[in-house]
Formats: sequence, structure tokens, C-alpha cells
Amino acid sequence: MEKKRIVFMGTPEFSVPVLEGILEHYHVVAVVTQPDKKIGRRQKISFSPVKELAIKRDIPVLQPVKIKKEYEEILLYQPDIIITCAYGQIIPTSLLVAPKYGCINVHASLLPKLRGGAPIHKAIIDGYLETGITIMYMDEKMDQGDIITQVKTDILDSDDLESLHDRLSLMGRDLLLETLPSIFRGENPRIKQSEELVTYAYNITHEEEKIDFHKSRRAVFNQIRGLSPAPGAYTMLEGKTLKVYKSEIGEEKTFSQTGDIVHIYKDGIGVSCLDGEIILKEIQLEGKKKMMVRDYLNGVDREKLKSLRME
Repeated sequence: MEKKRIVFMGTPEFSVPVLEGILEHYHVVAVVTQPDKKIGRRQKISFSPVKELAIKRDIPVLQPVKIKKEYEEILLYQPDIIITCAYGQIIPTSLLVAPKYGCINVHASLLPKLRGGAPIHKAIIDGYLETGITIMYMDEKMDQGDIITQVKTDILDSDDLESLHDRLSLMGRDLLLETLPSIFRGENPRIKQSEELVTYAYNITHEEEKIDFHKSRRAVFNQIRGLSPAPGAYTMLEGKTLKVYKSEIGEEKTFSQTGDIVHIYKDGIGVSCLDGEIILKEIQLEGKKKMMVRDYLNGVDREKLKSLRME
């Protein structure tokens, strides 16, 4: 194990395989993650996935509320390099310039495309055919630093947020481990990002979770899988929230108003979109458990259902 002093900064599940990979080969002196959250009615304290791993491995954990004002303790660990992966805060200049080998970031897109906090969601929702991982140097602005290495993956129609997230997480781990030796040797490339190619992937808003059946069936299909399994795309049915987790593109033409239920299949509900129907396959009605549509249909009046529309 190399004795480079590494500080790792990350928070969600996406970051865990990356940290695990680093721990197999290098010496992590501290982990920085977001503050604990209170969840549920009982306000139970919840640790981030990265914190849970750090505790298991007996690594010191730092949780600044605002890292721009609370970075001094990190510097006490004298990192040779800082590695971030989905940490969740902008790193201050004082930290960026401190390590001998700099601050690098594992980002889940092919920069300069999809800068921001939701690159995996947006890659699917916006209809990208490929995405990937970028290892980059960090600077004071969001995802604008020099590119070191990249690796690509196709986005398949069978992908949803979960499958693409998991694949990219492992790709990030592997690419980082391939890249670190060149950084430590001082032989890695530094490629400036082209501002002409920039797109953004800001965090998903609640408004973006609502299905717009006025869009094309492909756009609705992408939205549903880009938000599945969480937070889940939703529509309204008889005044209740209906979340949709799986769908497929149906017939090319319908002659109904967008949002109308146009077909009831054995295992799906066909809803009219701008250019055809989208077939809902897995849903969750407000107050109920997630279920396949074929199971949902066993307990409903199909003729009544076909007279309804999604709002």
C-alpha cells in the first residue's frame, strides 16, 4: 500500500465503490462527508453511506456544515492529494492549492457535458446516447477544471437511473485507480474543457418529476427511467399521486387527448402522448405499495379506468 496521504471527500452510495477501491491500494487519512441528516417522523439520525464505510474501516470522519468556512481541520491531516466524488459542496481555494498533487474529482459525465449535481439523471432524461466518467482537476467553479482522463459507456433503453448509476460508480472506481499512478508520477495530461460544448445537469426539482404527456413518448419514457427508482416520475390519477417506475414505448399513433388512457393491456396501461402512447408497466398509487401494473389491474374496474386520464 502506497503511503501517499489521501483525504477522500464524498457522500452518497455512488462514492462508496470509489472509496473502497482507494482503500485497497492507498492510505486514506481522513474522510470528509456531508453532515448527518434527520429522517422520518421520528427524526432518526442517518449517516451518509461514505461515513458508514469510514466508520467500519476506522477512518477519521469530518463533517463540516459549510466547508468554505470549516476547512482548517482537513489541512491538519496534511493530504498529499484530495479526491472528491459526489461530495456535495464547492471546495474552497485554500483546500484546492494545499495538496502536493492537487485536488481531483470523479465526475459522472463526459465533461464538459452535464456539469452539475445530477449528471446521471439528466443523461437519461435528456436523451443522451452515451455518458461516462471524467477524472478532472478541481478549480473554484463547478466542474470546470482540466480533464485528466475519461471513459465512455452507452446508455441503453434497458437502463434506468439505478443501473446506470451502479455501472458508472464501478467505472469511476476503475478509472481512478488507473489514473492515480500517472498523477503521482507527474505524467498525466491536463486537457482544457471546451466552453462551446458545455451542458448542465442541475439537481432535479420537484416540478421536473411530474410527467408531461404533452411531450413525445420517447421523452416521457426517458423521464420515467431517468427518475427510477428514486425519486420517481409521477402523474395524477383521480386526484391521487401515481408514481411510475417502468414503462415502454407503445404504438406510434393515437387519436386521443394527451394524458388519456387509451389502452388497457394484460400487463400495462397505455397513455396518450404527443406522438403515440406510453405503456406504464410498474407503478405506485398514493398510499399503496409499488407493484407491477398486471397486479394492479386485478383489483380495478378496467372500463372505468379506461375512461380516466392522467393529469
